[in-house]
Parts: sequence; structure tokens; C-alpha cells
Amino acid sequence: MPSGKIDLHTHILPERWPNLRQRYGYGGWLALDHHGPCCARMQVDGRFFREIQSNCWDPTARIADCDRTGVAMQVLSTVPVLFSYWAKATDALDFSRLLNDHIADVCRQRPDRFIGLGTVPLQDPQAAIGELERCMGELGMRGVEIGSHVNHWNLNAPELFPFFQRCEQLGAAVFIHPWDMMGQDVMQKYWLPWLVGMPAETARAACSIVFGGVLARLPRLRVCLSHGGGSFPFTLGRIEHGFRERPDLCAVDNAVSPRETLPRLWFDSLVHDADALRFLLRLVGAERIALGSDYPFPLGEHEPGRLIESMTDLDARTRERLLSGTAREFLGLAAASGLSGGF
Repeated sequence: MPSGKIDLHTHILPERWPNLRQRYGYGGWLALDHHGPCCARMQVDGRFFREIQSNCWDPTARIADCDRTGVAMQVLSTVPVLFSYWAKATDALDFSRLLNDHIADVCRQRPDRFIGLGTVPLQDPQAAIGELERCMGELGMRGVEIGSHVNHWNLNAPELFPFFQRCEQLGAAVFIHPWDMMGQDVMQKYWLPWLVGMPAETARAACSIVFGGVLARLPRLRVCLSHGGGSFPFTLGRIEHGFRERPDLCAVDNAVSPRETLPRLWFDSLVHDADALRFLLRLVGAERIALGSDYPFPLGEHEPGRLIESMTDLDARTRERLLSGTAREFLGLAAASGLSGGF
């Protein structure tokens, strides 16, 4: 493992894949329209979703960006729109295997620069467990990226517990990323699903695994919330107050309070604001926060780690912990060096 920054939150997809509408016999699948050199349009059933550049699929372009910004290692996970939880489980499994094989191949080619997290068809928990085992075994990944909910299941759904249990048994890190944002049908303007819905989705996921007792029942399970935990850390006071005032509603599945459970969670650093990161540091400490940039998308940190490096009130040990040490520990790579100090 090289020294330098480890970016826990980056996304990748293959440059090309089969026509999934033809492969599976129905629509809703993402396709890429390579309309020009080093760029493509992401489309769903012919509808434009997002413009991307070659650094979304080209390892050489990614490494050049990493070298420019001082990132030694990227942790690769799929683009959340590709989770495909809405699809038939057999088809989602087939597509997950394609995506995971691609990530594993990129990591095999440059193990000095890339580590992989897999994706699994959580609408079928048993199939998801099978693919998790393949990811952790045959493909040599360090864990999985999952969505903030699975169709009508929140992450406390009893159907999903065996999956989390197997993650704990295998030592698989679980990186939770918002997707399919609540309320987006009524807030299409101003990019609100991404600006408001995503933070709320992450809080939804956090509350579900806390109130649902997932973390209490699985003491060795490692879970990281993307985007600095979304709105969860910043509404924890309200969440805790609700837990205390209405245990008949909030404490029905777990008697451990959200604040007491907080040390069990990891967070990435993607909060875009120094005071927000200071608040998160006071709340959970640097030993629970890892650099995450959301590379290569526009809502990400364009120079990974720049916010951390700009904060002159952080001492060297805290900065090192944020930039690489916590990621190492979360991924189970090695004991992280140095706990946070001086904050």
C-alpha cells in the first residue's frame, strides 16, 4: 500500500457493455452513447441522464488525475444509478457480475492504485450474499457499495439482515450511498433531488440501521455513510430527542440510542465546508472520517483532500488520519497509524 491520500469514494463504470434492453427484454437500463472522443452521454431508454468524460471508465485518465492531485489510491465502486434494484433479480445479478468483473480487472491491472468495492442485487438477499462471497473471495474486493434503501425495504428490513450478517462474517466493509431519492417527483427543479434528497436518503439509511438494531446485533460490521453522513450528523439532536421522547415509536426494535451508536459508524469527508467538517470531527473524531471525493462527478471535491489540507487548525496526525489512516482501517487493510489529536 503506497503512502499518500486514499480516496474512499470514487465511481467507475465500463466503457462499453451489451445492449441491456435486448439482453433482458425490457427497458429502464442505462446505456452509454459515445458521441465524441473521450466523452459519452448516459441515457435511460433514450432519455439523457448525464454527460461523462473518459475518466469515468479509463484507468489511465484516472491515474493522471490522481497524480495531479496527490491521490495514491482510489477505492472504486459502481455508479449508483447502476444498482438496478428495480430490475428482475436474475438480471440484476447478471449485470452486477459484469460490473464487478470490470472493477476487479481494473484493480488487477493496477493493484498499486485501485481497490474495489462490489455491487450486489439486494432485491434478492440470497443472490446478493452469493455475489458478496464471490467479490470477497474470487475477485479480492474489500467490501460492497449499497444503496440507501432497496425498493420498498429500508435497510432495517428483516429480509436484508442475513446479508449484513454475512458482511460481518466475511469482514466486508459496507459503503452506503444514496440513490433513488425520496420526493424527487415533486422537486425536479433546481437539482433538488441531489441537493436535498441525497442528504435525506443517507439520514434515512443511518436511522434505519440504528433504530433497526442492525449495528447493535452485528458488533463487528463496518459501515460508512457517504457525503459526510448526509443530514444525519446535523440532525442527530432531533433524532436523539425523538428517540428519548417517543420510545414507543423509535425504540421498538433497539434500546440503544442513536448517539450511543454513533461510534460504530464511519463517514467520508465530502461536506464541502470547513465548519461542517469541524462539526463532524467534534462529533465522531478523525478515526471515523475518511477522505472521499465522489470522483469524477460535479458534486464531488474536484481536488480530493483539498478541504482537509486547507484547514490549518488540524495537526499533522489528524490530517494524516483523515487523508489515509481511517480509510485503511475501514477497509481492513492494516491498523491505522495515529489517532486524531489536536482538535
